[in-house]
Amino acid sequence: MKINEVEALVNITKKNIRFYEEQGLLSPQRNTENGYRNYSEEDVQVLRQIKLLRKLGVPIEEIRHMLTGVHTVGDGMRRHLISLEREKQNLEHSIAFCRTLQTMDISISTLETEQILGEMEELEKSGTTFKNKQLSDIRIRYVAPTVITLLMIALISAFIVLIVWGYLSSPADAPPLWFLWICIGICLAMGAGVVLALIQRIKEIGKGEIDDARHY
Repeated sequence: MKINEVEALVNITKKNIRFYEEQGLLSPQRNTENGYRNYSEEDVQVLRQIKLLRKLGVPIEEIRHMLTGVHTVGDGMRRHLISLEREKQNLEHSIAFCRTLQTMDISISTLETEQILGEMEELEKSGTTFKNKQLSDIRIRYVAPTVITLLMIALISAFIVLIVWGYLSSPADAPPLWFLWICIGICLAMGAGVVLALIQRIKEIGKGEIDDARHY
């Protein structure tokens, strides 16, 4: 089967399917003639299993353990239930604080924020987590595109410097000046394209388009 057929059959987007492949949860064979992926019925079944577990919020690493046989389904669920119970307690504490604030018919300027933050910090010392866990994931996802962009700009800058140096070191043997400016212009256009791609990616991350697979 082709990826479009699998997408329609399992109701998982192509982006998600490729994400699971990158994570090593799925290894479809490739057509030796055209290099396209060929998905089998077994691959479809694995995707259904992944979809089920992701809907329950099971982490990717735990799914990997279950798919490889390191953990049974029972082992995975026992570990995941511990995590869910912890999240439940965190949520209950958050709900309690929100209900307390709900009863306060005051403006935020008169809110005793220092006192409330102190109470929250005391709970955090005992293991409660109030912050959104995905915020750290978002920050991590900014790193890779930023680093790649900086590397590309460094390479393009080095290439421009090399062109100029070559021209200045031997102007008699160098190509015409207009050719030099064309080469520099092409390099600058490539650099601008890389920066625009980074800006677009940052916008996607900011909108929450971080990883569609998280919805599964």
